[in-house]
Amino acid sequence: MLQTVVTLLQFALDAFALFFVVKLAVAFSLFRMRSTERELRSLEDLPSVSVCIPARNETHAMTECLERVVASNYPKLEVIVLDDSSVDDTSILIKSFAHAGVRFVEGTPLPDGWLGKNHAFESLRQEASGTLIFYMDVDTQIQPDTIGKLVAYAAHESAEMVSVLPQRMDNWRSNVIFSGLRYFWTLLLHRKKAPAVASNAWLIRHSTLSDAATGFERHRLDVQPESHIAASLSQRSAYRFIIANEQLGVAYEKRYKSFVETNIRLLYPMVGGRFITGLLALICLLILCSPIATLLAAPVTGWTIYQLIALGQLVLFGLIYALYLSKVWRRGWWLGVVLWPIALVQDGVLFIVSVLKYVRGTVTWKGRPVVAPKISRAVEL
Repeated sequence: MLQTVVTLLQFALDAFALFFVVKLAVAFSLFRMRSTERELRSLEDLPSVSVCIPARNETHAMTECLERVVASNYPKLEVIVLDDSSVDDTSILIKSFAHAGVRFVEGTPLPDGWLGKNHAFESLRQEASGTLIFYMDVDTQIQPDTIGKLVAYAAHESAEMVSVLPQRMDNWRSNVIFSGLRYFWTLLLHRKKAPAVASNAWLIRHSTLSDAATGFERHRLDVQPESHIAASLSQRSAYRFIIANEQLGVAYEKRYKSFVETNIRLLYPMVGGRFITGLLALICLLILCSPIATLLAAPVTGWTIYQLIALGQLVLFGLIYALYLSKVWRRGWWLGVVLWPIALVQDGVLFIVSVLKYVRGTVTWKGRPVVAPKISRAVEL
């Protein structure tokens, strides 16, 4: 019986390894930042861009974020930051950049039937005057020519929306090293009906949002509204997803507490927010964690052929993870072999917490409850 179980686990792990390698290879080819064949050289050719940043209790990152945004060399730019009822000094920091052209918008009370960030997105859309809107999170950092390159890429690809998988900040802080597998799963789960999307930095044509049932109105309770917009645009090949590189210069660094909150909010919805898909995802995570359990049993069982096989499996998946890290973290990619089991267990725990919190209706974002109708109905089933 034990031999049968081990054989089945080995077969499943081999299948996962092959799937991971194939999907990553496709993703690296499909989502690379290609150079544009034509440049938008004259000022008349350039569309105006509104950089829209929703902020809520962001004193830890607000200043550095805005310093980088106002250093942009894109010539037709407006910067709008909405303070969404912060209880710290976020509004003061935003207003201190008024001399640099940053426009402060005070968020209105959250209406019934809206998630906080979605309402902030909609309020920013209404304030924006640009042909394009560049939504970005406060913990995202850009370079002076990032916006220009994104605009040129979108024009070259005839894309109405482009979102960017950010690079990790190139340092050794714990919140960078242990930042989890969310974007790793994003690449693996990409398909046309549910394309890969990143919420930290995305460019979209203003008219596209305005034409879509009054902006974010139809997405007011979607946990990740940009993913629904991307899925719709993907059906007519108007959406692009790219992996940031050093030339594009999009990076992020979340505080560990924020990382945990974000993953709890997004992991269950990433697999569809339904009981059956959540159960399948949990089974897959348990299978991937089985080599770790086998190795941990070594002090009791002693080193056997099973432990040696498990060690080989962990090294294999660690190398695959290192391959992914080589695209998103230049300095620490080689740590993948060591970080894989840690990141996997961490994501497994956070996924279980995400499911339980959605079932209990206790998921929050920035202190506000998150209630998604689709997920609520799925839980009731």
